[in-house]
Amino acid sequence: MTILRIADGRVLLPDMTVERADVLVDQDAGEILAVGETDRGDKQLDADGSLVIPGLVNAHGHAAMSLLRGYADDKPLDSWLQEDIWPAEAELTSEDVRAGTELGIVEMIKSGTTAFADMYFEVDEVAAAVREAGVRARIGHGIVTVGKDEEAARADIEESIEVAREFDGTEEGRISTAVMPHSLTTVSEESLVHAVEGAREVGVPIHIHANETRDEVEPIVEERGMRPLEYADELGLLEEENFLAHGVHLNDHEIELLAETGTGVVHCPASNMKLASGMAPVQEMLEAGISVGIGTDGAASNNDLDLFDEMRDAAMIGKLAADSAAAVPAEQVVEMATKGSAGAIGIGSGRIEAGANADLAVVDFGKPHLTPAHDPVSHLAYAVRGSDVRHTVCDGEALMRDREVLTLDETEVRETAERRATELVGRA
Repeated sequence: MTILRIADGRVLLPDMTVERADVLVDQDAGEILAVGETDRGDKQLDADGSLVIPGLVNAHGHAAMSLLRGYADDKPLDSWLQEDIWPAEAELTSEDVRAGTELGIVEMIKSGTTAFADMYFEVDEVAAAVREAGVRARIGHGIVTVGKDEEAARADIEESIEVAREFDGTEEGRISTAVMPHSLTTVSEESLVHAVEGAREVGVPIHIHANETRDEVEPIVEERGMRPLEYADELGLLEEENFLAHGVHLNDHEIELLAETGTGVVHCPASNMKLASGMAPVQEMLEAGISVGIGTDGAASNNDLDLFDEMRDAAMIGKLAADSAAAVPAEQVVEMATKGSAGAIGIGSGRIEAGANADLAVVDFGKPHLTPAHDPVSHLAYAVRGSDVRHTVCDGEALMRDREVLTLDETEVRETAERRATELVGRA
């Protein structure tokens, strides 16, 4: 057994208290061995003056869309997708997806994110990037059947199912999968049923966008005489292992359905604000006992993948949505980005305790904007920036030490992504 000691720091415990302690990691098993003061360890990461926290979990995104960062701004969702994003994505090559995913992963590693859920295309390239970078991910092929004939739609669903079967549990469990229909309005009813059947056969979750905008809600209500999540429940999309993104426009009955079925929700506040999609009822979902995580969505609609920014946004917009300064408090929002996100996407991360995945981030508190540290948890929610992360550890291995990414060549990744993005936009 090789033991990594994260030494001389303070540690954020699962109950959101902070104590001075070391964290011991079994690097062979990729698990946390113990939390406490010790001099054991074959290797060491210095955490003096820092806070050791669970690695952040970005529970919904499209990493390769980093290539489209700043490409199309200041538009509502439907026109943004149809006029800009989908035409550009039609020109994507597998090499583009690899370059964009690696760029997104470097950004996430540098801001303390150790795991993410990703819905996109060319998933073999996404898996290859995850493998090389050493992060943890739940990945899947996004299904869109609108505008496709029956044969093409069926092929899209089968690809999502086969991708889920091929990659689930690979890299000693660091890679897991889901079947991923895009949304209730971009995938036909027949295809949604097929996707549910395929996910159950493979034994993986379903991940889908739902209730993101009013334009997604109203057509379903008009056509079917029921709310979107009532429709989703009829099709078997709401189950304990499944998780949906956004959940902005939910009524009380839909919140009850999510709580009853155990379906997770991933809140994406920055994307929701930028696209003017609305304010999700996060406090109501939390009070109902729903597993709520946080995601950045893609960099094309955010425009970064820094989950510390996302925590601050979630807390602020949560208070506005609930009309209460006490809503979505600091402790809750930090838990959402760690344990909540991990629970929503179904991975054993998001907490620092023996037996949990050794997915960790070390935040340097020796900064003017983090002084004084009356409440470290408050700082995590309201003041810490991704650039304050000193070390990032996933599955027991250091992915970044003292701001240097160790598993990918950051300069090469940036240069390749810049070139690929320029060529992509030229083609589009």
